[in-house]
Amino acid sequence: MKISLGADHGAYELKEAVKKHLDEKGIEYVDFGCFSKESVDYPKFAFLAANAVAKGECDYGILCCTTGLGVSMAANKVKGIRAAVCTNEKLAEMTRRHNNANVICMGQSVVSQELAMKMIDIFLSTGFDGGRHERRVSLLTDIENGKDIG
Repeated sequence: MKISLGADHGAYELKEAVKKHLDEKGIEYVDFGCFSKESVDYPKFAFLAANAVAKGECDYGILCCTTGLGVSMAANKVKGIRAAVCTNEKLAEMTRRHNNANVICMGQSVVSQELAMKMIDIFLSTGFDGGRHERRVSLLTDIENGKDIG
């Protein structure tokens, strides 16, 4: 398994903690930045990390900013990405099981590092349920491709 990481200055510390956690678990990752607490624009780093997932270079992505919202909006602009902001363990589980999310987004000001690591573990170890959820995820792809599903 290979993970893409991205964060802005508002979550640099959380991203660094995620790297340590992944190192401890023996999980490979690519860090797309940012690389300090100096102010940066979150869409750049969200795009780089999400694009690696969309291209199949990484299996999943972990994105962080102050709230998780900005990076999720940016990542979801990348075709093939289903990024979800998670603030608790249940959301981390259900976005994999029902939405087949491939990017988890978190906010440094919203979740503790301890909770973030729990959510990451759940997200990375939970499979997609498929079944009726496959049809719904396919509709998301149809929307992404400009198909009228109304």
